[in-house]
Amino acid sequence: MSERFSRALAHPWLTVAVRLALGGIFIAAAIPKIADPPSFAHMIYNYRLLPAGLVGAAALWMPWVELLAGLALVLGVWRRGAAALIGLFLVLFIAAVGVNLARSHAIDCGCFDVREAGKTEAERLADMRWVILRDAGMLLLVGQLLYATRRPRPELEAGRAA
Repeated sequence: MSERFSRALAHPWLTVAVRLALGGIFIAAAIPKIADPPSFAHMIYNYRLLPAGLVGAAALWMPWVELLAGLALVLGVWRRGAAALIGLFLVLFIAAVGVNLARSHAIDCGCFDVREAGKTEAERLADMRWVILRDAGMLLLVGQLLYATRRPRPELEAGRAA
């Protein structure tokens, strides 16, 4: 990676913009889930990936973790940990939607609106493809944050100076 590209990728203004955008997205996604846990639990159940006994617990804790990670990014605290946690969530979301897409099991992702949208099966399958692309794009933003907040390794810096 060129030095110029590396500096641009880690530019403080870009990093702040990405932190605020990702944090805001995760805060906005968490609020409706926190406000309506039963509907969110129904959305999780529809994925058919978790045992029924874990669905309620996941519906209660997952949106709070999303909210806290989003707030951490917006406030600029625990940036690397919050970005890594959001990245983990995104990988899990992509996998969950991808598994259901591969099964042709049309679901509403429950990402931002936990109420049934009343879409046709074909519309939900198309939405699922866009959800995967959207989440992959956000995963690239997480990569930018992790790159920009990496810890310098003295042994590598000494090699560059020589």
